[in-house]
Amino acid sequence: MIQITPQMRVLVAIEAIDGRKGIDSIAAVCRERLQSDPFSGCVFIFRTRAGSSIKVLVYDGRRFWLATMRLSKGRFRWWPQGEVSRALEAHQALVLLAAGNPEVESAPAWRKV
Repeated sequence: MIQITPQMRVLVAIEAIDGRKGIDSIAAVCRERLQSDPFSGCVFIFRTRAGSSIKVLVYDGRRFWLATMRLSKGRFRWWPQGEVSRALEAHQALVLLAAGNPEVESAPAWRKV
């Protein structure tokens, strides 16, 4: 399991990738499109074209980790807009991985149903 710590830099790629890409292909995308070193220890998050799954690539100093998360229903609604990539804080990345909106500052107020 990949653990995202507060000290880690997290980059979210704006452009969607092909879901069939593996570690080497995604590392090449990091170098070419994001202008970032995949060996830097940064956490790279990519969304597939359909938006139903995301891929997370990280180098831990000895090996690459590639994780795929696919939603059984729906898709990842929030995705950043912009040029190439967007930096997120570690807690925002965890919200994104839970298919939430990382721009929301706090959880909604609890109310009795």
